[in-house]
Amino acid sequence: RGFASQTEGESRLVRVLREKFPRASAIKVVDISGGCGAMYEIHIESEEFREKRMVQQHQMVNQALSEEIKHMHGLRIFTSAPKP
Repeated sequence: RGFASQTEGESRLVRVLREKFPRASAIKVVDISGGCGAMYEIHIESEEFREKRMVQQHQMVNQALSEEIKHMHGLRIFTSAPKP
């Protein structure tokens, strides 16, 4: 899906994540609720996650999106550090 077809919610979440994870090499946000903004799937590859356990990585994302999460029903998070 091209950048132009992102929903308003997807674009907003990408902006927040880019700000909170400046070293991210990839950020992808997909509204998996049919465009209503109730549920998102987030993929982030960032150097900030290196040497952190999966639960810590997910806590970092939850913390970064704490305000936005209040308006969601669900969130799927996939995190990774770039391959060395």
